Amino acid sequence: MENYKVGLVGIGRLGSALMKQWDQQQLDIGVYHPTKEKSETFINQFQNGYILEKKDLAEINILILALSGKDISPFLENLRSEGLDLTKVMLVNMATALNSKEIISAFPQLTVFGVKFMGHARDLFEHGEALFISETPLPGPIEELFQKLGQIMIDEEDRLVQVNKLATFYAAKAAIEIEAIFAEKGLSAEYVKRALTSIAPEVIRSYSNGSLGHFAKEIVKEIQLSKSK
Repeated sequence: MENYKVGLVGIGRLGSALMKQWDQQQLDIGVYHPTKEKSETFINQFQNGYILEKKDLAEINILILALSGKDISPFLENLRSEGLDLTKVMLVNMATALNSKEIISAFPQLTVFGVKFMGHARDLFEHGEALFISETPLPGPIEELFQKLGQIMIDEEDRLVQVNKLATFYAAKAAIEIEAIFAEKGLSAEYVKRALTSIAPEVIRSYSNGSLGHFAKEIVKEIQLSKSK
């Protein structure tokens, strides 16, 4: 990676999480934002960041687009209208709701790779150990860049939306049921908040990594037994 210049566009939750993890890997990452003061505020949180001007984007080897799906095409169109040549840059589309094929269709002269993060940006920020999805094998430098943060799986980009919808649906359903049951039992709002923000998330995390305590294991057994009847 030392011979490759990496740039990041997008300083929201995902951009911040990526930057923190790359900072811990001591990877230098250039950051571009149209408002220079916002770039400065952002990179002051990390040791590995430096500011990119718009003209610098054409000199980057890998440009990470951690933007929303609706913002990527206007951003690329703006660069094209200003005569910025990105044909030698490897672009990485991370937008959940924008399939990379759409970018390639709109900008056929550009080299675009889809790398989609499956999970929540806060979890990536705090814990790392990410899971990324790409439809095709990635060029070595891009693969190395993301493998430093976790695992890369080859699968359809649309699988991310499918998994996110399922996980969000059942998580929201559980949250709504917790609120309803606690209200039915007359438990205070503070107990509801603690259940939703601490107890339930940590039980799910422990269940997923096999580290449930005895109390939780007994409850899991009760649930499994009731399902088998």
